[in-house]
Amino acid sequence: MHETNLIFAWVWIGAGLLAGAVQGLGFHREQWMGGYASWRRRLTRLGHIAFLGTAVINLAYAFTIQLFDVSHPLLAWISPLLIIGAVAMPTVCYLSAWRMPLRNLFAIPVLALIGGVGLFAYVVIAGAAGASP
Repeated sequence: MHETNLIFAWVWIGAGLLAGAVQGLGFHREQWMGGYASWRRRLTRLGHIAFLGTAVINLAYAFTIQLFDVSHPLLAWISPLLIIGAVAMPTVCYLSAWRMPLRNLFAIPVLALIGGVGLFAYVVIAGAAGASP
């Protein structure tokens, strides 16, 4: 399953670079999207960096699995949680920039990412302690 996260991460890095390039077309205009401190502009900047940040989480997961040869039944949950969180985070950022009440959807990517990272920390710590799956 870690191959999926690895491929996804590289696609997500490309998406983040593309999103940044598109947004960068207007950054030089001081009042673009309501100005630098506006809700819309802040959330789109967060959306752009969310692509890259969540890609790094998926890369770290894929490389850690491979490097330490981690095997555990929970990996079947961790991998999709990290991908769901990665897809949902920039999506919710851009949706929130469009309509502020949609900020309440942030629970979806946050819980998915915390769940995936938390479960993975448990699996790695359990493996380091010599516990069997």
